[in-house]
Amino acid sequence: MIMTVMVAGVAHAQLRVVITEGQVAPTPIAIADFTGPDGEVTEIGRQMSAIISNDLESSGLFQPIDSAAFISPPKAPSIRPNFSDWTPVGAKGLLVGSAYTDENGMLQVEFVLWDVVTQKDITQGSGNSDPAGLRQLSHKIADYVYEEFTGDTGYFDTQIVYVAESGSQSQRVKRLAIMDQDGHNHRYLTNGLDLVLTPRFSPTANEVAYLNYFNEEPNVYLLDVFTARTERLGSFPGMTFAPRFGPDGDKLIMSLAKDGLTDIYEMDMRTQSITQLTKSASIDTSPSYSPDGKRIVFNSDRGGSQQLYVMNADGSNVKRISYGDGRYATPVWSPRGDIVAFTKMTGGTFYIGVMNIDGTGERLLAQGFLVEGPTWAPNGRVLMYFKQQPFKDDGSGGKTALYRVDITGFNERRIITPSDASDPAWSPLLR
Repeated sequence: MIMTVMVAGVAHAQLRVVITEGQVAPTPIAIADFTGPDGEVTEIGRQMSAIISNDLESSGLFQPIDSAAFISPPKAPSIRPNFSDWTPVGAKGLLVGSAYTDENGMLQVEFVLWDVVTQKDITQGSGNSDPAGLRQLSHKIADYVYEEFTGDTGYFDTQIVYVAESGSQSQRVKRLAIMDQDGHNHRYLTNGLDLVLTPRFSPTANEVAYLNYFNEEPNVYLLDVFTARTERLGSFPGMTFAPRFGPDGDKLIMSLAKDGLTDIYEMDMRTQSITQLTKSASIDTSPSYSPDGKRIVFNSDRGGSQQLYVMNADGSNVKRISYGDGRYATPVWSPRGDIVAFTKMTGGTFYIGVMNIDGTGERLLAQGFLVEGPTWAPNGRVLMYFKQQPFKDDGSGGKTALYRVDITGFNERRIITPSDASDPAWSPLLR
């Protein structure tokens, strides 16, 4: 796929959505169907505006206005809107664009984002791709709109890799699958002949590390997302949790069970040498690097119950950070570096929560019979995870599905997948 996107920001004061704790009223925004060179709406233009609308609406921070309320949208992004047409419908923002296929079969796109309140253009851009890039171009434009109105980086031009599950519980088939963050462009990465677990994206989003069980032996593999070629990094009997990449992609961190002990180890991707970071009689597992790579959060039962700890990247200066009721697991450091997400088990219920790095400010965002595996959107504002339903007496039930929620705890949404789904991992931005 060939794609080029160029955006020139325009420095004007504009409406900003401030995201804090609690529910945020969504910003009304008008997204006009994109037009062709003749000023008429194109089918491609309708598709793009629909994708952009769905992205923004799904964030919970925007409320796209029904196009039936539009009076007279501009025929081209170069035409200045009549703002008196947009104030009555309550629009705070207006997105106008063009989208058509040129004589060479290339998709040509242009857009302008207007602030209806100040009556000034906020940002504008143009891009082109082959037709297969329609959805990605749309996601990129949605990211620009999100960024201009919230001040945060968008997350729509991203992918999710996860474990697709099918079959009975006694003969469960698990294979890797990948899709856009909105569930489209779905495809399988492995054939299901071997059991696969815990996929994790590299910082470039080009590779996925995962566990592959062959003859009941866990092997760490690296998979190229574009070619589906795999490389075996090593066999580590007793591994309990997936390896995670360091922020520069040159290291993998993991937990290994040796001689009855489970500790945290680090692999150098260049030499494949292994360094042990923790040495204790407890179970130390589920490590995750801080964004700067200087610290690691993990869970351990060294204090008598399963709790969260932070240490330096060399294994020194270990400090406990969780002190609430229940047990804590699967911590993941936010891309912003300010908080960690985790799974909590207390009172017979599972929760997804977040807390500050020093353990203060704990907030529970989602709950269920079994809720696990938090993963961060690259802007640190949204979490994805999976939920499993309880089993029935006849052995049925136990369905698993992906969900996501804003860090305020609002706007929980299920992500539709072709089959049961578990253990998601969110990619960095693709651009």
